[in-house]
Amino acid sequence: MISAAKPTKKRKRPMRSPLAASPQSIELPDGMRERILRKAYELWQERGYRDGHDLEDWLDAEVIVMEEIHEARE
Repeated sequence: MISAAKPTKKRKRPMRSPLAASPQSIELPDGMRERILRKAYELWQERGYRDGHDLEDWLDAEVIVMEEIHEARE
């Protein structure tokens, strides 16, 4: 008699909510949110006003603004 192996449960990694990375979830220094907002809007314009990439545009804008700030401090 061959015994059937008991299937093991695969644990799924918890999905990170997109809201966790939203601009409202963290405190930003004065003026930085507006700079990121303007840059994200520019990226959206460059994309041809296509919807569906708002989080990507925001995160890219954060990187760009942080690089600008870092370069200005050097």
